[in-house]
Parts: sequence; C-alpha cells; structure tokens
Amino acid sequence: MFQTFDSAGDPSVGKPRVKLLRRWLADNGLDGFLVPRADEHQGEYVADRSARLKWLTGFSGSAGVALVLRDRAFMFVDGRYTLQVRHEVDLDIFSIESLVENPPASWIKDNLGKGARLGFDPWLHTIGDIKALKASAEQSGATLVPLDKNPIDIIWKDQPEPPVAPVEIHPIGFAGELAKDKLARLAAAIGKDGATHAVLTDPSSIAWAFNIRGCDVPHTPLALGFAILAADGKHQLFMDSRKFSRTVAAYLTQLAELHEPGEFEAAVINLAKGGAKIALDPVLAAEKLRMLVGDNGGTVVAAPDPARIPRATKNQAEIAGSRAAHRRDGAAVAKLLCWLERQKPGSLDEITVVTKLEETRRQTGEETQMPLRDVSFDTISGAGPNGAIMHYRVSRATNRKLAKGELFLLDSGAQYQDGTTDITRTVPIGQPTEEMRERFTLVLKGMIGISTLRFPAGTRGSEIDAVARMALWKHGCDFAHGTGHGVGSYLAVHEGPQRIARTGTEKLLAGMMLSNEPGYYKEGSYGIRIENLILVTQAETVEGGDIAMHSFETLTLAPIDVRLIRTDLLTREELHWLDTYHAWVLAEIGPMLDGETLAWLGKATAPLPHDLKQ
Repeated sequence: MFQTFDSAGDPSVGKPRVKLLRRWLADNGLDGFLVPRADEHQGEYVADRSARLKWLTGFSGSAGVALVLRDRAFMFVDGRYTLQVRHEVDLDIFSIESLVENPPASWIKDNLGKGARLGFDPWLHTIGDIKALKASAEQSGATLVPLDKNPIDIIWKDQPEPPVAPVEIHPIGFAGELAKDKLARLAAAIGKDGATHAVLTDPSSIAWAFNIRGCDVPHTPLALGFAILAADGKHQLFMDSRKFSRTVAAYLTQLAELHEPGEFEAAVINLAKGGAKIALDPVLAAEKLRMLVGDNGGTVVAAPDPARIPRATKNQAEIAGSRAAHRRDGAAVAKLLCWLERQKPGSLDEITVVTKLEETRRQTGEETQMPLRDVSFDTISGAGPNGAIMHYRVSRATNRKLAKGELFLLDSGAQYQDGTTDITRTVPIGQPTEEMRERFTLVLKGMIGISTLRFPAGTRGSEIDAVARMALWKHGCDFAHGTGHGVGSYLAVHEGPQRIARTGTEKLLAGMMLSNEPGYYKEGSYGIRIENLILVTQAETVEGGDIAMHSFETLTLAPIDVRLIRTDLLTREELHWLDTYHAWVLAEIGPMLDGETLAWLGKATAPLPHDLKQ
C-alpha cells in the first residue's frame, strides 16, 4: 500500500514538546517562535525530517502555522482544516486562528507586544512572507529575529535523516522536450529578467527542467535539491550524490555541474561576492537566500520561477500522456464504483474502500503495462459526517462504516509515468434524502458551468470562480475552498501558479491542466464534491463571434452518480452535457472493461430521462 492509516495527528504530543520549545526560547532571549508547515522548498509534501509542525503540535494538514509564545500558543489554518485541526491539536495549549482572515502577519500587528522578540527560521519562510511579517512586527514595536539553527531541530532528538531516494531519468516520450532545450529556454528567460542567475528552489521545477523524477516526499515524484541556473548556460545542481546511479550521474553531468547540498550556501555567497544579479521568486524562495545574496554584495532580482509557466503549459506529449492516464484511471475507478454499489450498506468501512481502489489501480496498470507509481495524495474517503471534513484523512482511529442513508465522498488520484490524475465522486449509500439530491445537483450545475465555459485570452481563474458557485449562492450555500488547482505532468497533483479561485491571479493559458471541483459540506452530516480534471484548449473563433475563445477539455473519465441528480433543476444544456459526457465515458473506457463491470457502466452512463425526481 502507498498509504498508511496511522492516526493522522496526535494532540497529546503538544504539551511536552511546547514546554521544551518554551524552555529553549527563554534560554535564548526570545519571546516566541513561528513554526510553518513548510520545508526549504515550500512544497505541499515534506520529508519526515521536515515535518516539524506535525511533530510539535500533532497537526497533519498541508497548510498551517504555529505561533508559540512564552504564555500562549496559536494554530493558524485555512477553511479546509477548521474541523480537522480540532481533532489533532491540544486545544488546552493552542488557540485556533484563521490563516485567511487573521493570518500571523495580522495577528502580530494587533497582538504582539512592544519590544517582543519573535524568532523564525529564514529557510522556512519565503521572501514575501517575511516582508509582510516584518512590516507587522514593526507596527507593533516587536522585532523579527532570524535564527541560524531551528530550535525544533535542536529539541527533536530522534529527527529522521534527509531522504536519499534514487533519481530516475524521465523519458523523452513522456517529457516531450529534451532537458538541454528546456534549460536553454530558461537561460534566455533569466537574461530577459535582467539577471545573471536564477535559483530554482521548487523541486518540481528542477524535475521538469532536468527531466528527472525521484521519491523523496510522499505521493509526488520529486528529488529534493536546489539548482542555480545561469544566463550563460553554466548551470549548477545541488543534490545528494547518493541518489544517482552511474547512468543518472553521467546524464546530469552533461547538463550541469553537480554539487552536494552542503555546498549550496557557499555557491550562492561566491556568486553574490562576484556581483551576480540573482533572480529569486518572492513567493517560493526562502528569506535565507535573500539574506545570503544581499549580505554578500549581490543583487536580488525579484522574478517568478522561470520554469513555472513552461512547466504549467503542457506540450503535446504531456497532454497525450494525460489522456492515456485518465482512460486507464477511469477504468479503475469504474471497477471500484461497480464493486461499491454491489456491497450491502454497513458492510464496508472507509479504509476498505481505499485499499480496494488502490488494488484496482494496480491491476489496471499491470494489464496495460503502465504501472501505478503511487497515489497522488492520501485518498479522502469520507463516510457521512467525515465527508464534511474537506481534507479528511482516514485513519484507524477515525475509520467509519459506510452506513445506510448516508453519502460517501471519495477523492483520489494516481501517479503514472505518463500522467497524474485526481478525481472525486460522491455516491449514496442506500436511499439519499431530497436535501442531499438537491445540494448534489447544485454542485453538479457548478461543475458543468466550468466545463462548458468559453473565455477570452487573458482570463484569470479569479474571474471564473463564481461560475462554479452561482447555483449554490442562489440557494444560500457555498464552499470554503477554491474551485480548481493546477495539476502537473507526473509531478505535483497540486501545481501552481494556475488555479480557479478567488485568489487565482494567473492567466489561464492553453495547455494548463486544472481541477474542476465545486462542493458542498454540511458539518456533522455529509459532504459533496464532484471533480474532473480539465485542460485549457487553444483559443478558437466562435461562429458568429468577434474574438477567439478558450474552452476546457475534460480529461477525467468516470460516471457521475445519477441517483443523486434532480433533473428538474438542470437546464436542457446541462442535461445535454451530462448525457454527452456519459456517452464519451462509455466509449472511452468501455473497451477496457468486461462482464459485470461493463454492464454496470452501460447503466450508469445511460441517457437521463427528463423527470428523474423520485
């Protein structure tokens, strides 16, 4: 199994470990310390060694910050984790704050006392984060103190060693472009930004640029390291050589000078002392890098990671790979849904379904000679009230039966060498209530709205996010997460910078892949989410129109449960889209199925009558 079902978080760890941290703070003349979820690379997943926030607090979510003061402590989380955090941290130790409405910068400005000294690890906070935190601290009369050593690393006596998983070369048939050509493009971009060098801190950018993959962190095929790219083509890669076979080392030596991670700081300092103009992405690069450059005579050029847009706009090989991966994955999901519908209510639990789904993905991969490499994230398998926890992670402690009369939300994904998938389906266990069917249909209307949208060049995700919410808003409902995130090509399932959300400021370009996943969550009762992955198409002229328009191609192939649909709430256009989508699902994955599963799929994708209400 790629997943474990240990307790997601243990609130009992907080009290003794916070006590140790406070003792260290007192001994070192500090009034507090910030503990983010991040590592030096600002990725969604961190290696065990970097799971400092979880070690200190018990919180296992992918976004959060702890602020520990001498006499108080706070956990900042966003709307995805407001329920989860209360199960995983000791509420006698930590007060819960909103990471969105009252982030640490706002809290510090309003609450941190004059003269207070707040420590932070400059490797774990971005340049942009520290700029905001410093401004807030100054307004409150406090001081931010960068530390040479993270106190968590000092008090964490059995902290794991850094990972050294093997690196592999990503084949050109899947990558679609040689690494030397990608690096040449990036070198040209660095020069255009007015820089001599650029530091890549995001392992996804390094993986894409050098056409390599690894497994240093869970569920995302990344090799942790740093790269310094040069406008003159003299690139440097800093990665533990124990990760390289002879073949991989020989391949990488043709692209860059290879160095051990311990040489990275010295290399940045040497470039800075030589007057280099070094591009750092304020959103991704650590504050420590700004300090190293600025303190040694170099010039910081604030510029986006040069690989982020090329990586996000997939080429034809990556798009073809994703389509193939989704056909294979859709067949596996159909097998799971067919099996699930045959089981008696109450006979299954959440973990059993997760295990079965991974089994079907493995089998389908073996049958098609494209093995399942990993799941793309821990499967969200939420029965009844657990489905209302947006980023719920099932554990043996929370494992729940799929009970009659409840909804079951299954959000999962897979990593194949040709593509990354992410799909959510919500199904009824037994007879759903009319409220469930109404809310499900409202969510479906939002998903179809995004699926059928046309939009002009230059449109940003923030400008279309409301389309997914309109039907819910009309009924006084909403959901507390973005509508869509970017998706990588055998890389991170949550890839920036593209997204469909109120905060989605990046232009949506042809070749970008995103999720389309509106939802509805009734705390303590049920959750609903429907998710397909979509691809931004090339802009085309609309008949009778004035300008070319982009649209979305749906990639995900799996039926949407018609037992939860009220067709009287759908327009004729929405019904047509659903029937067309289901016919396409049957045509694409039907040939990969047989027997009982194929018969089930035929029924699950049959055209809908216009009066389905029971």
